[in-house]
Amino acid sequence: MTDQSQYDAVGKLILRLSVGGLMLFHGVAKLINPGSVEFISGRLTEAGLPSLLANGVYLGEVVAPLMIIAGVLTRVGGLVVVVNMLFAVLLVHTGDFLSLTEHGGWRLELQGFYFFGGLALMFLGSGKLAVKPD
Repeated sequence: MTDQSQYDAVGKLILRLSVGGLMLFHGVAKLINPGSVEFISGRLTEAGLPSLLANGVYLGEVVAPLMIIAGVLTRVGGLVVVVNMLFAVLLVHTGDFLSLTEHGGWRLELQGFYFFGGLALMFLGSGKLAVKPD
């Protein structure tokens, strides 16, 4: 492996661990507190969508992050995170899209990090330091 490809592999690993690891915290919180999934179910119903889709949060916040962390089907995992974030923003955070926090940061910076991190992983893939490199 050349120096440049080593840097590339380590950079992709850091991105995978950051996006997947931090998103996994959200998924574990939902496993521990199922009431948050009931909230999502209610929001889906209000939007005219089947409440059963709320279970997709486990796919987007537990399964996909584990795939991303391990480097197994990383591009698919990134896509699932992107779709998960689109649902989150459209169902809960639409009014915050152009808002700032009291400290001047974008109110959706966390959701933006997950969305754009997932998008980057869709295009970059896992890198060489993965269970199943692509």
